[in-house]
Amino acid sequence: MSITISETREIDVGQIVALYKANKWSAAEKPHELKNALLNSHSLISAWDKERLIGIGNAISDGYLVVHYPHLLVHPDYQGQGVGRKIVSKLQENYKDFHMQMLTADGKSVEFYKKVGFEKAGETQSMWIYNGSEH
Repeated sequence: MSITISETREIDVGQIVALYKANKWSAAEKPHELKNALLNSHSLISAWDKERLIGIGNAISDGYLVVHYPHLLVHPDYQGQGVGRKIVSKLQENYKDFHMQMLTADGKSVEFYKKVGFEKAGETQSMWIYNGSEH
């Protein structure tokens, strides 16, 4: 398997939605907003198996000190094969000197993020107003 990591923003919305649906993420229900959110991110990293989108991750940042990674998805057929690690590595390459790299993790993603260097932020607690159901 030959996986390509890319910073392209030319991604078909159908492939994006298919990836989000495969992971049962509610953002797939808002394809127009999802595409715009991803394309307007500070960074957008995608993983490809030939022409097939198999993973995506994005970053929102002030460009200097703080970066937040809101989305990281890998198609279930490709999970456990290092695709997510490659996406995170590329994102962290872009933000390696930043003061704070943040994300929200739950479920099985917590262990993944620990493996790639993230840790619980002291006694902080994630809080949100959220219109989804998968978390």
